[in-house]
Amino acid sequence: MRIGVITFPGSLDERDAQRAIRLAGAEPVALWHGDHDIQNVDAIVLPGGFSYGDYLRAGSIASHAPIMAEVIDAANKGVPVLGICNGFQMLAEARLLPGAHTRNAHQHFIRRDQRLRVENNTTVWTSNFEQGAEIIIPLKNADGRYIADAETIKRIEGNGQVTFRYVGLNPNESMNDIAGVSNERGNVVGLMPHPEHAVEPGFGPNTAVAMRSGLDGLKFFTSVIQNTLLANA
Repeated sequence: MRIGVITFPGSLDERDAQRAIRLAGAEPVALWHGDHDIQNVDAIVLPGGFSYGDYLRAGSIASHAPIMAEVIDAANKGVPVLGICNGFQMLAEARLLPGAHTRNAHQHFIRRDQRLRVENNTTVWTSNFEQGAEIIIPLKNADGRYIADAETIKRIEGNGQVTFRYVGLNPNESMNDIAGVSNERGNVVGLMPHPEHAVEPGFGPNTAVAMRSGLDGLKFFTSVIQNTLLANA
Protein backbone atom coordinates (compact mmCIF):
# COMPACT_ATOMS: atom_id res chain seq x y z
CA MET A 1 0.00 0.00 0.00
CA ARG A 2 1.21 3.51 -0.87
CA ILE A 3 0.38 6.53 1.31
CA GLY A 4 1.19 10.01 0.06
CA VAL A 5 2.50 12.73 2.40
CA ILE A 6 2.26 16.27 1.07
CA THR A 7 4.98 18.84 1.76
CA PHE A 8 3.93 22.49 1.87
CA PRO A 9 6.22 25.49 2.44
CA GLY A 10 6.51 25.49 6.22
CA SER A 11 5.71 21.81 6.77
CA LEU A 12 7.62 20.41 9.75
CA ASP A 13 6.47 16.85 10.23
CA GLU A 14 6.30 15.24 6.82
CA ARG A 15 9.37 13.08 7.45
CA ASP A 16 7.93 11.93 10.78
CA ALA A 17 4.69 10.99 9.01
CA GLN A 18 6.65 9.10 6.35
CA ARG A 19 8.50 7.17 9.04
CA ALA A 20 5.26 6.31 10.82
CA ILE A 21 3.82 4.99 7.56
CA ARG A 22 6.91 2.89 6.97
CA LEU A 23 6.80 1.45 10.50
CA ALA A 24 3.14 0.57 10.00
CA GLY A 25 4.04 -1.47 6.94
CA ALA A 26 3.16 0.78 4.00
CA GLU A 27 5.22 2.71 1.46
CA PRO A 28 5.36 6.49 2.01
CA VAL A 29 5.23 8.61 -1.15
CA ALA A 30 6.47 12.21 -1.03
CA LEU A 31 4.03 14.62 -2.69
CA TRP A 32 4.59 18.34 -3.42
CA HIS A 33 2.13 21.18 -2.81
CA GLY A 34 2.71 22.72 -6.24
CA ASP A 35 1.90 19.58 -8.24
CA HIS A 36 -1.38 18.38 -9.69
CA ASP A 37 -0.46 14.70 -9.28
CA ILE A 38 -1.08 12.50 -6.23
CA GLN A 39 0.69 9.61 -7.97
CA ASN A 40 -2.21 7.18 -7.62
CA VAL A 41 -1.63 6.71 -3.88
CA ASP A 42 -4.07 4.71 -1.76
CA ALA A 43 -4.32 7.30 1.03
CA ILE A 44 -3.08 10.81 1.79
CA VAL A 45 -1.62 12.52 4.87
CA LEU A 46 -1.49 16.29 5.32
CA PRO A 47 1.22 16.82 7.96
CA GLY A 48 1.71 19.39 10.68
CA GLY A 49 3.70 22.59 10.50
CA PHE A 50 3.09 26.20 9.59
CA SER A 51 2.20 26.08 5.90
CA TYR A 52 2.84 29.38 4.13
CA GLY A 53 3.69 30.88 7.52
CA ASP A 54 0.05 30.50 8.65
CA TYR A 55 -0.68 33.85 7.01
CA LEU A 56 -4.35 34.91 6.84
CA ARG A 57 -5.41 31.90 8.94
CA ALA A 58 -3.71 28.65 9.77
CA GLY A 59 -4.11 26.32 6.77
CA SER A 60 -5.97 28.92 4.70
CA ILE A 61 -3.45 29.48 1.90
CA ALA A 62 -2.48 25.81 1.82
CA SER A 63 -6.11 24.84 1.24
CA HIS A 64 -5.81 26.57 -2.16
CA ALA A 65 -2.49 24.96 -3.14
CA PRO A 66 -2.52 23.25 -6.57
CA ILE A 67 -2.42 19.72 -5.15
CA MET A 68 -5.44 20.38 -2.94
CA ALA A 69 -7.72 20.21 -5.98
CA GLU A 70 -6.61 16.59 -6.37
CA VAL A 71 -6.92 15.94 -2.62
CA ILE A 72 -10.49 17.25 -2.59
CA ASP A 73 -11.40 15.17 -5.63
CA ALA A 74 -9.81 12.05 -4.14
CA ALA A 75 -11.51 12.55 -0.76
CA ASN A 76 -14.88 12.96 -2.44
CA LYS A 77 -14.28 9.65 -4.22
CA GLY A 78 -13.60 7.88 -0.92
CA VAL A 79 -9.78 7.96 -0.73
CA PRO A 80 -8.68 8.08 2.94
CA VAL A 81 -7.25 11.45 3.98
CA LEU A 82 -5.71 12.29 7.37
CA GLY A 83 -4.98 15.87 8.44
CA ILE A 84 -2.66 16.28 11.40
CA CYS A 85 -2.57 19.66 13.21
CA ASN A 86 -1.90 22.10 10.35
CA GLY A 87 -3.30 19.42 8.05
CA PHE A 88 -6.53 19.40 10.09
CA GLN A 89 -6.70 23.18 9.65
CA MET A 90 -6.25 22.77 5.89
CA LEU A 91 -9.06 20.22 5.67
CA ALA A 92 -11.39 22.54 7.56
CA GLU A 93 -10.43 25.48 5.34
CA ALA A 94 -11.02 23.31 2.27
CA ARG A 95 -14.46 22.34 3.65
CA LEU A 96 -13.60 18.67 3.66
CA LEU A 97 -14.21 18.73 7.40
CA PRO A 98 -16.71 20.79 9.40
CA GLY A 99 -15.73 23.62 11.73
CA ALA A 100 -12.71 25.90 11.94
CA HIS A 101 -9.74 26.75 14.15
CA THR A 102 -8.77 29.91 16.01
CA ARG A 103 -5.97 30.97 18.32
CA ASN A 104 -5.67 28.99 21.55
CA ALA A 105 -7.81 30.69 24.18
CA HIS A 106 -4.79 31.44 26.37
CA GLN A 107 -2.99 32.96 23.35
CA HIS A 108 0.09 30.79 23.77
CA PHE A 109 1.73 27.98 21.84
CA ILE A 110 1.26 24.73 23.74
CA ARG A 111 3.33 21.54 23.72
CA ARG A 112 2.36 18.58 25.90
CA ASP A 113 1.57 14.88 25.99
CA GLN A 114 -2.20 14.92 25.65
CA ARG A 115 -4.76 12.37 26.84
CA LEU A 116 -7.53 11.71 24.33
CA ARG A 117 -10.64 9.57 24.38
CA VAL A 118 -11.58 7.63 21.26
CA GLU A 119 -15.14 8.69 20.43
CA ASN A 120 -15.53 6.97 17.07
CA ASN A 121 -13.64 3.85 16.01
CA THR A 122 -15.61 3.26 12.82
CA THR A 123 -13.58 5.50 10.49
CA VAL A 124 -10.87 4.11 8.22
CA TRP A 125 -8.23 5.83 10.38
CA THR A 126 -9.53 4.76 13.82
CA SER A 127 -10.78 1.18 13.47
CA ASN A 128 -7.85 -0.36 15.39
CA PHE A 129 -8.79 1.57 18.53
CA GLU A 130 -11.31 0.42 21.11
CA GLN A 131 -14.35 2.64 21.46
CA GLY A 132 -13.94 4.79 24.58
CA ALA A 133 -10.25 3.98 24.99
CA GLU A 134 -7.94 6.65 26.38
CA ILE A 135 -4.71 7.22 24.51
CA ILE A 136 -1.77 9.61 24.82
CA ILE A 137 -0.66 11.58 21.78
CA PRO A 138 1.76 14.56 21.68
CA LEU A 139 0.20 17.95 21.03
CA LYS A 140 1.84 21.15 19.77
CA ASN A 141 -0.08 24.10 18.36
CA ALA A 142 -0.92 27.78 18.66
CA ASP A 143 -4.15 27.84 16.62
CA GLY A 144 -5.74 24.63 17.83
CA ARG A 145 -9.05 25.84 19.28
CA TYR A 146 -11.80 24.01 17.42
CA ILE A 147 -14.96 26.06 16.86
CA ALA A 148 -18.21 25.72 14.94
CA ASP A 149 -21.69 27.20 15.03
CA ALA A 150 -24.32 25.58 17.23
CA GLU A 151 -26.03 23.82 14.33
CA THR A 152 -22.76 22.28 13.13
CA ILE A 153 -21.84 21.11 16.63
CA LYS A 154 -25.26 19.52 17.04
CA ARG A 155 -24.95 17.80 13.66
CA ILE A 156 -21.47 16.35 14.11
CA GLU A 157 -22.26 15.21 17.65
CA GLY A 158 -25.45 13.55 16.43
CA ASN A 159 -23.71 11.91 13.47
CA GLY A 160 -20.84 10.57 15.56
CA GLN A 161 -18.32 12.66 13.61
CA VAL A 162 -16.35 13.61 16.72
CA THR A 163 -13.49 11.12 16.63
CA PHE A 164 -11.42 12.26 19.62
CA ARG A 165 -11.97 14.39 22.73
CA TYR A 166 -9.48 15.94 25.11
CA VAL A 167 -9.45 14.24 28.52
CA GLY A 168 -8.32 15.77 31.81
CA LEU A 169 -7.37 19.10 30.26
CA ASN A 170 -8.76 20.98 27.30
CA PRO A 171 -5.50 22.64 26.21
CA ASN A 172 -6.96 25.30 23.93
CA GLU A 173 -10.64 25.52 25.00
CA SER A 174 -11.92 23.74 21.90
CA MET A 175 -15.70 23.51 21.87
CA ASN A 176 -17.06 20.33 23.49
CA ASP A 177 -13.44 19.26 24.17
CA ILE A 178 -13.19 18.28 20.49
CA ALA A 179 -9.71 17.16 19.43
CA GLY A 180 -10.60 15.49 16.12
CA VAL A 181 -13.48 15.05 13.70
CA SER A 182 -14.35 13.12 10.56
CA ASN A 183 -16.52 13.70 7.53
CA GLU A 184 -19.84 11.85 7.35
CA ARG A 185 -18.38 9.13 5.14
CA GLY A 186 -15.56 8.40 7.60
CA ASN A 187 -12.71 8.47 5.08
CA VAL A 188 -11.47 11.96 6.05
CA VAL A 189 -10.22 12.54 9.60
CA GLY A 190 -8.49 15.51 11.17
CA LEU A 191 -7.01 15.94 14.64
CA MET A 192 -4.77 18.46 16.35
CA PRO A 193 -2.44 16.06 18.25
CA HIS A 194 0.38 14.34 16.36
CA PRO A 195 0.06 10.54 16.09
CA GLU A 196 3.24 10.35 14.01
CA HIS A 197 5.17 11.25 17.18
CA ALA A 198 3.86 8.22 19.08
CA VAL A 199 4.81 5.24 16.94
CA GLU A 200 7.86 3.76 18.71
CA PRO A 201 8.35 2.60 22.31
CA GLY A 202 10.49 5.10 24.22
CA PHE A 203 10.16 7.84 21.62
CA GLY A 204 7.24 10.20 22.17
CA PRO A 205 5.00 10.60 25.23
CA ASN A 206 7.05 10.29 28.42
CA THR A 207 4.42 9.07 30.86
CA ALA A 208 5.02 5.63 32.29
CA VAL A 209 2.03 4.06 30.52
CA ALA A 210 2.85 5.63 27.18
CA MET A 211 6.53 4.66 27.40
CA ARG A 212 5.58 1.02 27.85
CA SER A 213 3.72 1.00 24.57
CA GLY A 214 4.54 4.19 22.65
CA LEU A 215 2.33 2.88 19.86
CA ASP A 216 -0.95 4.76 20.24
CA GLY A 217 -0.15 6.81 17.17
CA LEU A 218 0.76 3.80 15.05
CA LYS A 219 -2.84 2.57 15.15
CA PHE A 220 -3.95 5.42 12.88
CA PHE A 221 -1.72 4.08 10.13
CA THR A 222 -2.33 0.36 10.68
CA SER A 223 -6.08 1.12 10.64
CA VAL A 224 -6.01 2.71 7.22
CA ILE A 225 -3.72 -0.01 5.84
CA GLN A 226 -6.03 -2.80 7.00
CA ASN A 227 -9.19 -1.07 5.81
CA THR A 228 -7.72 -0.33 2.39
CA LEU A 229 -6.45 -3.88 1.93
CA LEU A 230 -9.84 -5.26 2.92
CA ALA A 231 -11.61 -2.91 0.52
CA ASN A 232 -9.34 -4.01 -2.32
CA ALA A 233 -9.48 -7.73 -1.55
